[in-house]
Amino acid sequence: MTCLARQSGMAEQMLAFGAEWLPQERLSQHTSLGVGGPADIIRLHDTCRLPEIAAYLRGHGVPWRILGGGSNLLVADQGLPDVLLQLVRGEPIRFAGNSAEVPAAANLGTAVLECAKQNLGGLEGLAGVPGTVGGALRMNAGAYGTEIADVVRALAVFRGATGLIETVKAENVRFEYRHTSFSPDDVMLGVTLELEERPYAAILERIKECNRKRLASQPIQERSAGCIFKNPPGRSAGKMIDELGLKGTPVGGAMISERHANFILNRDHATAADVLKLMDLVRMRVLKAFGLELEEEVIVWKG
Repeated sequence: MTCLARQSGMAEQMLAFGAEWLPQERLSQHTSLGVGGPADIIRLHDTCRLPEIAAYLRGHGVPWRILGGGSNLLVADQGLPDVLLQLVRGEPIRFAGNSAEVPAAANLGTAVLECAKQNLGGLEGLAGVPGTVGGALRMNAGAYGTEIADVVRALAVFRGATGLIETVKAENVRFEYRHTSFSPDDVMLGVTLELEERPYAAILERIKECNRKRLASQPIQERSAGCIFKNPPGRSAGKMIDELGLKGTPVGGAMISERHANFILNRDHATAADVLKLMDLVRMRVLKAFGLELEEEVIVWKG
């Protein structure tokens, strides 16, 4: 089905599913980097309706992807033919003892703070990481010695391949450095975290300490997608890029951060093409100088 053909009646159909239909949204408005062309978005308020919506799209030949907070995402300038499904947080976090049931659509930093108010810690290093809990789970987000995998007990997952919602125990998921064993069409719906009982004041002080380090070393006030490349085993991607004197290197409106060499900034109306060219330049220079091929940490959607 073409983008034009599927517009007719889609808004009414999505309303019946308890969802919103946002046709041809500029993805530059939905990503922290601020680049990306148009795509149709379905905002879903009730995750229980996800199987119905996915089945409807599949039945009409419409490909789809899941859109989280857009904080680790680079989208092509020409946009995407796929419909993007975006979960909207509805349910609150539920606490029982030292466990917390957290919706995947929840903001990660907000979730960390809400847990802290219940005297539950273990995620302090992630308080300043942008994006949703679902995105953090899929990428096994980590910072300052903490990975979200450390505290996951179980996950609620929509399996795109089967159309079913399943509960998956943490031991049945392979968590690796910035990677998990989930399939691309698996959608995180929620997670049960097993946290540590700690005084709120101690948790808050650790969060402040991590955020002070983050503020001192990262360009968190500027438009970026976070770290662009993964660290090779035993090496720092940012340090290698820095040693090559590439800080401040521009391509079009994109520029390698002067503060942290593994960040690419949208300094002046950058395009996705600008960012991709800059990434290719970095990869080529690192490969030539260090014999290492950098792997992307940012998710790239080229359509």
